[in-house]
Amino acid sequence: MAPSTATPPTFTRAVEELRAFTARPEIELEEMPAPQRLAPFAHAMSGTVLRDGDEVATGRLILLHDPAGHEAWDGTMRLVTYVTAELEAELAADPLLPVVGWSWLTDALESHGASYTAIGGTVTQTLSTRFGDLALTGPPTAADLEIRASWTPTDEDMQAHVHAWCALLASTAGLPPPGVTALH
Repeated sequence: MAPSTATPPTFTRAVEELRAFTARPEIELEEMPAPQRLAPFAHAMSGTVLRDGDEVATGRLILLHDPAGHEAWDGTMRLVTYVTAELEAELAADPLLPVVGWSWLTDALESHGASYTAIGGTVTQTLSTRFGDLALTGPPTAADLEIRASWTPTDEDMQAHVHAWCALLASTAGLPPPGVTALH
């Protein structure tokens, strides 16, 4: 008997919850094409953080579903994210930045009640110095932070997970918590 191609109700509900989420005003969310080879069912969204009209961080959140389960996932659903932001060079050189970046994710998941298991990922800090003609076209030094992670939700509350992901985007972009005004 061939496997069913009907979309499972659990996945349909999860996607509806992701679509229904409203992010804070500085974060623009859009659906995007999902990777087709990672799981039988996938949904993806992108997020862009704007501050004073400038893009300061971007990210992707991908929901994967394999009704048969996946041993490495420890479940049937998996959330995968990639978040990146430009930083000031001094911040990118901080040896504690990866630990802090990872805590932005885990703290966001915990503070929004997003239960999970099997979490893993990387935090990469990059500091680039331009030379020659490239130094004429941009800032002499550029710094970036990338957070790549995945985790398995242990409940069906996707709103908590997307809320935590948006909090990660906001932290990576250096936005103050909602209701707090940044001093410039």
